[in-house]
Amino acid sequence: MRTYGRARRMRRDKWANRMAILGITLVVFCLAIAINTKGADLRKSDQEYAAKEEYLQQQVEAEKERSQELEEYKIYVKTKQYAEEVAKEKLGLVNPDEILLKPTQ
Repeated sequence: MRTYGRARRMRRDKWANRMAILGITLVVFCLAIAINTKGADLRKSDQEYAAKEEYLQQQVEAEKERSQELEEYKIYVKTKQYAEEVAKEKLGLVNPDEILLKPTQ
């Protein structure tokens, strides 16, 4: 009878080992699925951030160009030529040596 109890205990231990292996395998499988899903989300986010970075880089370049144009305009505004243009266009002033011809109607 000792062998009968021992065989029964071995079968029970064998069953417990199989269940433990099955449980561990199930946990590892669930972890693999979770990691794969999270990795896919991270890759998608990475692509979105790369596109956003490229867009922002284009905006930076455009603003640099605009800044350069404004700097050139700032220098132009300080010239005598600009002052004369504004005086002629907005104030209607003329130089003393200029002759104005008015069309007859």
